[in-house]
Amino acid sequence: MGRGQTPDPVLFRKEPVTLEDARALDATDPLAAYRDKFALPEDVIYLDGNSLGALPKATPAALADVATRQWGNRLIRSWNEGWIEAPQRIGAKIAPLIGAAPDEVIIGDTTSTHLFKALVAGLRSNPDRHTVISEAGNFPTDLHIAEGAVACVPGARLKVVARENLAAALDDDTAVLLLTHVHYKTSDRFDMAAWTARARDAGALMLWDLSHSVGAVPIDLNGANADLAVGCTYKYLNGGPGAPAFLYVAKRWQDALASPLSGWMGHAAPFAFEDTYRPALGMKRWLAGTPAMLSTGALETALDLWAGIDQHAVASKSAQLFDILAAAGDALGLDCVSPRDPAKRGSHISFRHPHAYEITQALIACGVIGDFRDPDILRLGLTPLYLSHEDVWRAGKILRDTVETESWRDPAYSQRLVVT
Repeated sequence: MGRGQTPDPVLFRKEPVTLEDARALDATDPLAAYRDKFALPEDVIYLDGNSLGALPKATPAALADVATRQWGNRLIRSWNEGWIEAPQRIGAKIAPLIGAAPDEVIIGDTTSTHLFKALVAGLRSNPDRHTVISEAGNFPTDLHIAEGAVACVPGARLKVVARENLAAALDDDTAVLLLTHVHYKTSDRFDMAAWTARARDAGALMLWDLSHSVGAVPIDLNGANADLAVGCTYKYLNGGPGAPAFLYVAKRWQDALASPLSGWMGHAAPFAFEDTYRPALGMKRWLAGTPAMLSTGALETALDLWAGIDQHAVASKSAQLFDILAAAGDALGLDCVSPRDPAKRGSHISFRHPHAYEITQALIACGVIGDFRDPDILRLGLTPLYLSHEDVWRAGKILRDTVETESWRDPAYSQRLVVT
């Protein structure tokens, strides 16, 4: 896909979708076969894959193999039989999903750790620039990590502004523009090419957080000429809870920037056991500690599902699923805070309601698992690989029944014991 990463146009459908309509869409769905590759409870419609993706059926056997054969039988020999190369090998499998070259991505650590490395490296790369700019209301961890990163670089500062003021905030002191591609609450999506161009025109590095977009919408980092990106793999990529995150560094920056975490796996010769640090060339220098091979094995199995999947088909189905729920919400008069234009959003839909928490809990009690975001957002994830159109139609019907009958007023739903 080109620089704008715009999916094929799908017009928003205003009239309610019938069950027959949904089944007809399922009958021609090019992604329908992937549903059987996931372990999904029969009594659940899972609309929280944007927080934790479902379990691929192949993952338990892969985990067992890592534990019993690779670790149990091969023992330390496994490091020479694929473990040591895993961060680069698995990074190369993520690369096509984000529009990167195979040697521009590694996996390991967490999104927070990679974000810290990228921010500090970006700040240190140009001592004449001191400011990291980000959006107010960005995912809190990104802002928290940014606060810690600027504290590690003398003279650096974090400037957080409203989305409408971001362009005006860019100036000749901006070192890094940090943006989350798809907003975790509203599903608003930045135009990657346009904002990367703004950052570059200002002389700043562009750093993207792709956690809510990878596996959900087409991404073209190299087409947009982006500099840096991070992202998690346990949402739409289904890598499992706490799965290793990924880091992208454009090839032109790999040897020019220096990771602030000089761990032994990023050393030019880690098994020379030298006292002083010499960074490796390329993406290997961005490694730090020893890979966590159990979770890494689970992630690799999940990523193998994505080989050959057409990202345009993912985007098109996401738009269809959105339309089904949006029409249900409109029939109820709910305030949909997610953009109607599929090119301007990710793959979840959010409704604002003063009793969003209680509605969320009532839906969960009925087998529709979504989540709540303070103070008043009902958020429903639309994961095209394993959700059918009929699933989403049925979720919309349960949503309508819940709101119309006000069953959420049951006192049990007002007790905030667990927020999923």
